[in-house]
Amino acid sequence: MSGNNALAGKTAFVTGGAGGIGSNCAKLLLRDGAAVLIMGRRKDALEKTKAWLLESVPNGKVEIHAGDACEEKDVRAGLDKAFAMQGRLDIIVPTVGGGGFKPLLMLDADTFRAELNVNIISAFLAVRYGVPMMEGGSIVCISSTAATLPFAYLPAYHTSKGGLENFVRAAAEELGSAGVRVNAVRPGLTRSDATGPMFASPDILDRFVAEFPLGRAGEPEDIAEAVRYLAGPESSWVTGQSFAVDGGNEIRKNPDLSDMIALMFGQEALDTVKRGKSPV
Repeated sequence: MSGNNALAGKTAFVTGGAGGIGSNCAKLLLRDGAAVLIMGRRKDALEKTKAWLLESVPNGKVEIHAGDACEEKDVRAGLDKAFAMQGRLDIIVPTVGGGGFKPLLMLDADTFRAELNVNIISAFLAVRYGVPMMEGGSIVCISSTAATLPFAYLPAYHTSKGGLENFVRAAAEELGSAGVRVNAVRPGLTRSDATGPMFASPDILDRFVAEFPLGRAGEPEDIAEAVRYLAGPESSWVTGQSFAVDGGNEIRKNPDLSDMIALMFGQEALDTVKRGKSPV
């Protein structure tokens, strides 16, 4: 897998590195010359991903670090290990995130707070403790079309991704003087472990694709290409932005998945929340 060597000598830190988006981001960063540390909670998954990366980029420099992207000590240890690879840190790609469908009036504070933690705090920790190691560089967060495009029954995820994009703007404003650029990629429905059930259901997938002018759902490579652009010198005058990579979904709408929610929680519960009442 040949690259353009634009990132030669640079070091990148990628959280969620064994996931579909994280691993493909790491592959493109490696392809173009960066040394990469991938971090994730499962060492076995990281080791498999490292082997896959080195098959794709045989001369690549890859290290792994097992840890939780929402835990300060784990993030700091991972960043230290990334910095030690070449005595520098240039690129941070915090890909950890996620959420689940659940009506607002069925959520509790702990569940809501947990999604804020995984989608915002995971990025905050990487930025907070990574930037002091950098001498300029680029940070690329992973948002979602849910940050801006209404989608019923995803209130915690909506809130957390919207908060992440505001964090990106705030960080870009403050860190520009240090030569650090901060941006985000905003994927539409993209194949991953988390979205696997949607891809496995032709009915659900077809409803999404009907709202994509380009006629297909996303693949991890689609997102990784945008991350690579924002991570590299090609985007040297870009900061504080969130780029939709969504097949055009944002110019349309999200599908109605009320029937799926009814199957998950029961029609009676769904009817109750639609009346503004709590079923629990």
